Amino acid sequence: MAFVGATALGATSLLPTSSAAVASTAARPAAGVCRPPRRAALRMQQAPPSTAGGAELVSTSSAPSSVLPLTLANVETVLDELRPYLMADGGNVSVAEIDGATVRLALEGACGSCPSSMMTMKMGIERRLLEAIPEIEEVCQVEPAGPPLTPEGVEGVLNEVRPFLNVAGGGIELVKMTPDSALPVVRLKMQGTGAAINSVKIEITQRLKRNFPKISQVVFE
Repeated sequence: MAFVGATALGATSLLPTSSAAVASTAARPAAGVCRPPRRAALRMQQAPPSTAGGAELVSTSSAPSSVLPLTLANVETVLDELRPYLMADGGNVSVAEIDGATVRLALEGACGSCPSSMMTMKMGIERRLLEAIPEIEEVCQVEPAGPPLTPEGVEGVLNEVRPFLNVAGGGIELVKMTPDSALPVVRLKMQGTGAAINSVKIEITQRLKRNFPKISQVVFE
């Protein structure tokens, strides 16, 4: 979390006091968090399917140049073309299952919790798989693995940031959550105002989604 302490000087602050420093801190992506939406998907969509360029995907000799039969090895070969793009944004992809003509994939790391994960799947991964292996009828995204979404688990994450909020004169409490929904929502109530509090909101959202990939949305009331 991007908190700056000045305890050695007898004072404590959460964020840089100048507006320029706050803007600079907010502009930097948090470690392990998906970068701006659609970046990986657009890079994969624009890349020539069998050309190694920029990120040095694969050599032209190993990239598939014709139609391939549907096998696990061939699916992995196509995914190997795209993995460098995902890894550049802190993510990855793995094959969960091949069921007939349906391929089920799991987006991992930052891409698994990114709001644009469906776009990454459809615009980048699915498009390339269907081009290389026309036998595939459907590419599905599997829910990323993670601990069960419980009030106790959410409170545990909130407890990690409460000390910083207290210093800033703020607070956070869990209002409601829908863990059994297809698209779980966590509703929180934040006390306090200011740039520091807004930065903590972003950090809380990212921490919750990293710990519980099943969460669809974090709402602040």
